[in-house]
Amino acid sequence: MLGQDWAQLGYYILLLVVIGGAMLFELAGRGGRALRQIVLWVVIFTGAIFAANLWLDWSEPQQQVLEGGRVEIPISRDGHFHLTATLNGQQVRMVVDTGASTVALSREDAARIGIDTGQIAFVGTAMTANGRVRTAPVRINEFAIGDIVDRDVPAMVIEGGMPGSLLGMSYLRRFARVGFEGDLLVLER
Repeated sequence: MLGQDWAQLGYYILLLVVIGGAMLFELAGRGGRALRQIVLWVVIFTGAIFAANLWLDWSEPQQQVLEGGRVEIPISRDGHFHLTATLNGQQVRMVVDTGASTVALSREDAARIGIDTGQIAFVGTAMTANGRVRTAPVRINEFAIGDIVDRDVPAMVIEGGMPGSLLGMSYLRRFARVGFEGDLLVLER
């Protein structure tokens, strides 16, 4: 089991202990009224957290990296394909955008992966859905999607307030196949 699986198992066991203990406490008829109400509210909040956790787990499926350099990305609730890549050791969630010509990083993501956004030169321009923006060319030392690792990947940092980063065609062209299988975007090396 992975560490995340153990943590989730521990969470569910703790949830079972809290709810089970509250039920036993209530059924036994012991304790004062105030204490029973406190336990009831703990159970209600725990149930709400549990429900929210299940909803979040089910609402946003994650990509799978399979053997042979195949990446399957399910469509998200917003109708886009989101991919989590590891850039310079940091996880970055990106929208796969075949309309973007290159990898476009938000300033926040660029700073998080170690690019000094105060020292880069915004010498280019790009046309986005929000209009023309200034861009700065950069290089990503290591770009990984699961076991697929590329080095020295060209990208640009967008000066404006872009809400996230985009995985554009300059990187997608590194795959032999980019296609759709139902609600999956499939990338194959």
